[in-house]
Amino acid sequence: MPYNRLSTAKIAREVGCHPNTVRIYEAWGFLPPVPRNSKGYRLYTRTHLNQMRLARLALNTTYPGKKIRHSVVQLVKYAATGDLGGALELAYQHQAIVASEQAQAEAAVSMLERWAQGMPTDSTSCLMRIGDTAHLLNISVDMLRNWERNGLVEVPRDEESGYRQYSQVEIARLRVIRMLRSAGYGFMAILRMMNRLDRGEINGLRQALDTPGPDEDVYSAADRWLSTLVEQMELAERLIRLLEERIQTGE
Repeated sequence: MPYNRLSTAKIAREVGCHPNTVRIYEAWGFLPPVPRNSKGYRLYTRTHLNQMRLARLALNTTYPGKKIRHSVVQLVKYAATGDLGGALELAYQHQAIVASEQAQAEAAVSMLERWAQGMPTDSTSCLMRIGDTAHLLNISVDMLRNWERNGLVEVPRDEESGYRQYSQVEIARLRVIRMLRSAGYGFMAILRMMNRLDRGEINGLRQALDTPGPDEDVYSAADRWLSTLVEQMELAERLIRLLEERIQTGE
């Protein structure tokens, strides 16, 4: 068989995956339509091989969150149409999305570090109940309860009524937690960082956010979000280079 006609097994060997993965990628639209011979066998070309390399590079990574994942999936599917120039445009847009996520993550860390050093992050002057606090922070009451239940914040209660009483201290902490969550940091990352802070350790908070503990046997990209975003930026640059190479060769 000439090299410009490739089997499913050959494609799989070239990119280091199972043949079923190649078939699945084809079914999901990550590869161009594949012609078949008279016996029904798939006849892949060099273009299919290069597209499979692009798809594996883009998708065979730790889940990086909905926004980044959606962007890279759209990029791969568009490249499968054969418009490599359009795919390159999407690759640069994808790089910008990752850069935006990095900027948000860094801004959240900056707010955290300033707050940890004693800078105020809230001006509330009276005690507030849970409903009013949720409204102020534009989050749900259930979310506030969940954060408290899982150790992110401890809220004192009125001795007579038993109602939670949120002061400036708790609300300031909640603002930091909300910003970290909005920026993509995982629950466990924030919890391990807050535990460190509650022990009086105000240094190394960035490292704590980005370093799962030995007791965290299973963790996600969001539990090491800063490192994940660095990896995603490096991946975005590799995708751009690969598309540029394909445009040069026409495959």
